[in-house]
Amino acid sequence: QVQLVESGGGLVQAGGSLRLSCAASGRTFSRYASGWFRQAPGKEREFVAAINWKGSSTYYADSVKDRFTISRDNAKNTLYLQMNSLKPEDTAVYFCAVDRYYSEYNSHPGALEKTGSWGQGTQVTVSS
Repeated sequence: QVQLVESGGGLVQAGGSLRLSCAASGRTFSRYASGWFRQAPGKEREFVAAINWKGSSTYYADSVKDRFTISRDNAKNTLYLQMNSLKPEDTAVYFCAVDRYYSEYNSHPGALEKTGSWGQGTQVTVSS
């Protein structure tokens, strides 16, 4: 079992930037696909971005494409989400997840959310 701790959330004005981090410990983080999800108040959790085990393939929700960048540093067991040009609609709790079984996100895209290991979340609030 991998343990995940997110950090880097906070309050930012629209147009600003934040960088989220997700520190992993325990089970080997570097072998598995990972990703970010978010949940706004009163809404379903939604996919934000995912990355394969070695960082060579990335995937984004249309709503964040060209504004957010997912990356990972396997030597540091850390997943990142660089968020630029933030909008009020990006306000949510952001969660990181690590797949339990697959190294490539697109081989089983539903697995990350359904069976992955999750962090506790970090709040991102974007003011207008």
